[in-house]
Amino acid sequence: MESLESFSQVFAIVCDYCKQNLSDIAYTLWVKDIQPLSLEGSTAYLKVKNKFKKNIVEEKYADLLKKGFSVVLGFDVDIVVKCEEERSSPSKKQEAEIQSNGEYEYTFSTFIVGSSNKFAHAASLAVAANPANAYNPLFIYGASGLGKTHLLTAICNEISHNMPEKYIIFVKGEEFTNELIQAILSETTKEFHDKYRNADLLLVDDVQFIGGKESTQEEFFHTFNSLYQAGKQIILTSDRPPKEIKTLEDRLRTRFEWGLLADIQPPDFETRTAIIKRKAELLGIDIPSEVAEYIANHLKNNIRQLEGTVKKLKAYKLIQGSPPTIMTAQNAIRDILNDSQPVPVTIDRIISEVGRTYGISPQDIRSNKRSANISGSRQISMYIVREITQISMSAIGEEFGGRDHSTVVYALQQVERHMEKDPRYREMIEDIVKNIRNN
Repeated sequence: MESLESFSQVFAIVCDYCKQNLSDIAYTLWVKDIQPLSLEGSTAYLKVKNKFKKNIVEEKYADLLKKGFSVVLGFDVDIVVKCEEERSSPSKKQEAEIQSNGEYEYTFSTFIVGSSNKFAHAASLAVAANPANAYNPLFIYGASGLGKTHLLTAICNEISHNMPEKYIIFVKGEEFTNELIQAILSETTKEFHDKYRNADLLLVDDVQFIGGKESTQEEFFHTFNSLYQAGKQIILTSDRPPKEIKTLEDRLRTRFEWGLLADIQPPDFETRTAIIKRKAELLGIDIPSEVAEYIANHLKNNIRQLEGTVKKLKAYKLIQGSPPTIMTAQNAIRDILNDSQPVPVTIDRIISEVGRTYGISPQDIRSNKRSANISGSRQISMYIVREITQISMSAIGEEFGGRDHSTVVYALQQVERHMEKDPRYREMIEDIVKNIRNN
């Protein structure tokens, strides 16, 4: 049996082979996230997240994977694809993956309740206790890092434990879009429909990412209607309320507001201190009150940063043997703030998001094609690249096929004029920028 480390190295080379023989979209959606498990004799065991992805990999990409293994290893192998769901008992038909924060599960018992989140917490408890009969849909919104995903996963865990027969699907808005794209490309839309419209509980994290994507919104509209009319529970999260997702169709915005809207605000001082203390307790580290209060006074808007600081303090203790002090807390906070600065958003990511919104491939946006829709998407891409990265005009031109400075200036001017004249156009671009910055 090949060791996991050496098999992972082999599989990395196999992935490179696949990447050379697939489109960027197909590789990213279906091969990139496959996890290598083991190589036993001439059988390679791989893992994917859910049955839908397992079926696509087996039907569409197994031959390419086999060819890759043959090229790398010099002999033929059989492929066995496993998925997360298969680890559960057969009675638990669940797409939901129980998420953890490294040391503890995201459950209601590990969620610290304060004035900033008690309404969303209470609503989540009610839905978990009585799905489809309390609030439907439940729409939770708030900035990144405040606990929306924690509540979603806590609901999953609670229902999984108390109602194991329920079919639960937990998906991110962008994953829903990607799955739909691939289902259309691979002619598996029926399987896609069956997967989502047979759910007892559908949870969509960061649903704002379906905004501006016509086919995705059309599909989600019918999925929503099917589940709602069948009395199934729908839970959604977003970084903003439905009325502020400008690229969302009115019919979806209205449906999102049918049930209960619950916001989460940044935690107050007392809640921040309690979060620090609870995280320290779970990590088995004693943090003096003055240190916890120092951290709570300096990190005010993001729970992940609070938890990350406590992890840093534990690491310092393990490595240096130093107990938590104000000085080590200062170092930890400085590290966390430096680590959490937004990584410069890649131009590829911007072009991909614009392309998904307008139905144009990234390759066409970078190309010299001059049709109106491609040129318009290219100009928008240039504008957003400038808006987010602040790189020079000439550097932007280089990224878009070696165009000169004046071409880029003209593109930015065109977009700005159009934004002044057309509020809908402006809202679409503002939403794309928000999606990129918040992803």
